[in-house]
Amino acid sequence: MAVLLLLLLGAMTAGVVLGAVEVALPELLQALGLWPGASQPVNAGTRAIIMELRLPRVLLAVLVGAALAIAGAVFQALFRNPMADPYVLGVSAGAALGATLAFLFPLNYLPLGVGLVPLAAFAGAVLTVILVSRLARSGGYLSLYNLLLSGIAVGAFFTALVSLLMYFSRRHLHQVVFWLMGGLSQANWPYVRLALPYFMLGSAVALIQARALNALLLGEEAAASLGVEVERTKKWLLLGASLLTATAVAVSGPIGFVGLIVPHVLRMLVGPDHRLLLPASALGGAILVVVADTLARTVIAPTELPVGLIMSLGGAPFFVSLLRRRQRL
Repeated sequence: MAVLLLLLLGAMTAGVVLGAVEVALPELLQALGLWPGASQPVNAGTRAIIMELRLPRVLLAVLVGAALAIAGAVFQALFRNPMADPYVLGVSAGAALGATLAFLFPLNYLPLGVGLVPLAAFAGAVLTVILVSRLARSGGYLSLYNLLLSGIAVGAFFTALVSLLMYFSRRHLHQVVFWLMGGLSQANWPYVRLALPYFMLGSAVALIQARALNALLLGEEAAASLGVEVERTKKWLLLGASLLTATAVAVSGPIGFVGLIVPHVLRMLVGPDHRLLLPASALGGAILVVVADTLARTVIAPTELPVGLIMSLGGAPFFVSLLRRRQRL
């Protein structure tokens, strides 16, 4: 865990100092007040780049990566499938529909200091979770199998609606397409303040239920015999993981493969105990998204690539290798 924490601090430092305008490490320390005895004060332009552009962006990348990785670990345990990811319930499609509607019907005010797009995406994601949960419920029992099928169906329907809206309204087509690629170019302090409380709430729910997640890996009947209230636990875990996914998608757009890759790799390194796997996944996901965002900003600077594109280029081969490994078992 200490190694992951050091790697995250290194990635965050690189994320702030690297970019189209490079920032020296002493200037970063001065701007953060960690070098009070410096001979010269950091100039206003460099301070603005650090404090108003890169630092909130890096912190938002940390929240997004940690949220997606924790959600991925929870979904993989609930479905007992290492190939499950945070978008399995159609949350991404619901958020995309909300964001698309916000792009097509813009209003000239900023509630909570942020644009309507992240709020609409968050609302779309949460409503999708509620809809899918209701569709999957049968006789008061929440079947994970029905939940998976309902999520796929609702996700496909919402994706079709997004395509339909884009087809008939091409005025904001570029904005919608860029948002759907996933990115952190809009990151600022209001976005961080918007995401932080929901991230903390969702993470707390997952961490509190870590011991129950370990029991659910043995199956629902075995978990019940160990004293776990299975139905209540599943509801809390789905709520927490969906909240984390909705938060990440709302502020960054869909960024795939984080929730698939990170828990899978860290499970091999730290083992399946979720009391350790969940915090380790949070650190691993944060590292991955911070590094991907830094690459997206610097590979062909000053032009910026979508983070979702970087993740897909690296994540798709990993998914194929995972699929082939399972086929050989």
